[in-house]
Amino acid sequence: MHAILSASAGQEQLLTELLVTYAKVPVLIAELISVEIWKHKIFPVLCRLEDFKPRSTFPIYVVLHHEASIINLLETMFFYKEICDSAEDSILDLIDYCHRKLTLLAARSANGQTVTPTELRSKDLASPSSMQELQKQAETMEFEISLKALSVLRFITDQVESLPLSALTRMLNTHNLPCLLVELVEHCPWSCWEAGKLKKFENGAWHVVPPEDRVKMTKLDGQVWLALLNLLLSPECQRKYHFDGFNKSQLLKLRTFLTDVLVDQLPNLVELQRFLSHLAVTEPAPPKKDLVLEQVPVIWDHILKKNAGKWEAIAKHQVKRVFSPTEEELKLQARRWAQTYSLDMIEALAPDKPRCAVCGVEAAKRCSRCRNEWYCTRECQVQHWQKHKAACNLMAGEPRRADNP
Repeated sequence: MHAILSASAGQEQLLTELLVTYAKVPVLIAELISVEIWKHKIFPVLCRLEDFKPRSTFPIYVVLHHEASIINLLETMFFYKEICDSAEDSILDLIDYCHRKLTLLAARSANGQTVTPTELRSKDLASPSSMQELQKQAETMEFEISLKALSVLRFITDQVESLPLSALTRMLNTHNLPCLLVELVEHCPWSCWEAGKLKKFENGAWHVVPPEDRVKMTKLDGQVWLALLNLLLSPECQRKYHFDGFNKSQLLKLRTFLTDVLVDQLPNLVELQRFLSHLAVTEPAPPKKDLVLEQVPVIWDHILKKNAGKWEAIAKHQVKRVFSPTEEELKLQARRWAQTYSLDMIEALAPDKPRCAVCGVEAAKRCSRCRNEWYCTRECQVQHWQKHKAACNLMAGEPRRADNP
């Protein structure tokens, strides 16, 4: 959280030097994949356990949110070549991670599954159905993480000239990313029609697009087109990519979307238009099949092999040791989280201004003890105190002697 805010505040150079000097980029990538595996292998087991009724699901939410925090930081920092270079061999693992996220995103969009944000209310975190609420929140979070992965992949393609040979081979041949990107252009998962209105996902929320802005390119649209430009127009990529019948037919679909309005917004697409026109009337030679020693990603396979057959045992161990804290442990964790995830920093990153917990209007005052709830007036704070008291005591420490806020 601190790193993301520092980068957003224009202190990227210092943060870049720290991440590179202390070799933290491979560590972040390993953490990212570890949480991804936890979500696929452990979290479903926790949701199936009938006797698991946590008094608070916030510890589980923190684990789920950890993946979003890391990919958000990587999206901010991979703009810099030094960060991409410092990833070293783990760049292969990150490419595989992005491919998994984008494949799922494209598949859901092709099947007509549109993810709309659900709001996780504080009262749901300890309700009997809170695990179901958490599953809904995890699904929404997965959609947003996939969009961040798209940006990270685009920044990786910016460095195609300096990437290891294995990274290019993995993107072009193993995963066939050009065709996957064509799928994203075709189905556009961040756009949907609802009640006759076009909605697009931008800045963490769905917005209704006015008729005059429907042809306007969004940031996500631009990321896909820039990634395609990097992969298809690079001489090195053209030598390695196999333009067989299927790949050629998929790529030529792009000509339908390359309208004059789109090209006016991103003039570099003129070069892509020329390339596709040339591709349509030629048969590029197949790439040479040289015998090479190829590096492969290891983090995903290592974790799966090490823990094969142990997922249920690991989930039960975590239920006992991690996700079933006592009242005192929960209070201690709450205070640690309040210190680590500074509310002032979270507010600086939040796109919307705080709202009153009682009436929902814009608020300028908040509880002076826990600094968590916002109110528009003193009257609203007094009215809400009986409901807020338990959470306030948990976040701030010892309860007040009087029953007044």
